[in-house]
Amino acid sequence: VQLVESGGGLAQPGGSLRLSCAASGFTFSAYAMSWARQAPGKGLEWVSGMDSDGSSTFYMDSVKGRFTISRDNAKNTLYLQMNSLKPEDTALYYCAKGYTSTYNEGDVHYWGEGTLVTVAS
Repeated sequence: VQLVESGGGLAQPGGSLRLSCAASGFTFSAYAMSWARQAPGKGLEWVSGMDSDGSSTFYMDSVKGRFTISRDNAKNTLYLQMNSLKPEDTALYYCAKGYTSTYNEGDVHYWGEGTLVTVAS
């Protein structure tokens, strides 16, 4: 199993970034996927998750209305569109594979290595 995140970088407050997670080594379409983040000196937060077929999604309260999770099962890729970015969104963002097709917070079988998002002017 391999999960490779990309798309992080420096964004200004109010700006946008789109994270991608390229998955390989397993049947991507059969598993729930999620994004988590860890800010410097803070604990892990579950940002967003999605069932295997995209029928159900989860967002943490602070990103609702700003972030959108999506997946392309034909391309084995998970996305996180992040709009209206705030300095408090600065963190290392991780892609994670679940154990089953249903998303459950904290139910992680594999992690990617993360992509850094910095929001600053």
